[in-house]
Amino acid sequence: MVRYNLDELDRAIADEAAHGFVKVLTAPGKDKILGVTIVSEHAGDLLAEFVLAMRHGLGLNKILATLHTYPTWSEANKYAAGAWKRAHAPEKLLRWVGRYHTWRRG
Repeated sequence: MVRYNLDELDRAIADEAAHGFVKVLTAPGKDKILGVTIVSEHAGDLLAEFVLAMRHGLGLNKILATLHTYPTWSEANKYAAGAWKRAHAPEKLLRWVGRYHTWRRG
């Protein structure tokens, strides 16, 4: 499960509606979307992208890779996907790659 707070979303701030959140439930260890809760003024509009992704078996990585115009409310979906990606980063692999590059630089 990942949660993105809308108080960080530029469009929400500009619209003076920077409150609420997007919460996405995923399969353990996978980006498959099992469910979404959105609490905001534009929740219905934001939900459509997740419904489409769930219907066609697209995960959060696909949402993250999709271009979202700026500044729009739909960026909240991308930022929620990005929060999931950061939370599931392969830390052990990243540390190993960091040590390798440090070693290569000599």
